[in-house]
Amino acid sequence: MEIAIRLNDIGEYYFSQKLREIDELNRQGKNVINLGIGSPDLPPHPDVIKVLQEESAKPNVHAYQSYKGSPVLRKAICDWYKKWYNVELNPDEEILPLIGSKEGIMHICMTYLNKGDKVLVPDPGYPTYRSAVQLAEGKCVEYKLKEKNNYEPDFDSLKKMNLTKVKMMWVNYPQMPTGHLPTKELFEKIVAFGKKHNILIVHDNPYSFILNDSPMSLLSVDSAKEVVIELNSLSKSHNMAGWRIGMLCGAKQRIEEVLRFKSNMDSGMFLPLQLAAAKALTLGKDWHDEVNRIYDTRREKVFRLLKELGCKFSKQQAGLFVWAKTPGKFKNGYELSDDILNNASVFITPGGIFGKAGEKYVRVSLCSPIEKFEEAIHRIENSK
Repeated sequence: MEIAIRLNDIGEYYFSQKLREIDELNRQGKNVINLGIGSPDLPPHPDVIKVLQEESAKPNVHAYQSYKGSPVLRKAICDWYKKWYNVELNPDEEILPLIGSKEGIMHICMTYLNKGDKVLVPDPGYPTYRSAVQLAEGKCVEYKLKEKNNYEPDFDSLKKMNLTKVKMMWVNYPQMPTGHLPTKELFEKIVAFGKKHNILIVHDNPYSFILNDSPMSLLSVDSAKEVVIELNSLSKSHNMAGWRIGMLCGAKQRIEEVLRFKSNMDSGMFLPLQLAAAKALTLGKDWHDEVNRIYDTRREKVFRLLKELGCKFSKQQAGLFVWAKTPGKFKNGYELSDDILNNASVFITPGGIFGKAGEKYVRVSLCSPIEKFEEAIHRIENSK
């Protein structure tokens, strides 16, 4: 049996493959310290877990749910966007809960792309943007994000391109993997670009609360809903990655269009999960401050680890990772990553998995206890 042609250019997700390699090393007794994946190791707030426990015990919450999500969750998302982003949303028309925002990436591509439609994809950027576009039979047109340009799109270069067949543009700020924060001026340029060229802008926004005092939404720009839809998630901001709770926000027409596809893919989300998520969205600044204090302490350890490796990096980064340039003695990030994996049993992510523009970089996750970072530093020091 042959696989579908659409998978010809789609490889296995890098981390899926790499984790098998790490598992094999662990079976050999290596005890690898994995500093690669951004899966929060901290728990959600106790009140969130309590809601899930209490609601799950009720006899009437186990049926199929609305394809548009619980009104309670949609209202909580609406209030959350107003409180933190100063964005007005209609909970009945402009919000679509998702079973994780990663599925939303695929839903959007399948909703809007025909075979051969072009999509602007950031390089470096989240690999799922590329694979989702390809699975929908679209064509990726990569735009480079360069350190010297603060990892912002070069709009002058973009305007010189033939954009007539470009239907969509993926953007992501705070940017992953670089951790670059947005400005109001950048967001205004992105919206203006989408309007001028009739391009749907899709903003992926899961990192705005991590090590960032000023969360921003692209929808906060005046009339952004004309060309922008935004994905968001509780995975990073509320330590709920395994719960798979995300959201899509935008104009009523966009929500209805995506729902046409999504409603054929799933049968709604478990109601107690939605109610617990609604509780999570009511948490205040104290919650985020405490989580960020932990990440800030860990980040200082990562800075020390990267200095030990001879990497260069900016301390002005947001999100769950630190992005760093490899020293000249290594050909690329893959070589550095393999070197410390083989010699120190420490894994960090090579930047090349995020695109060609990331090949000279590595990325380190903050999702491990302090003791793991200290042990990783110790191993790297002793491996020299």
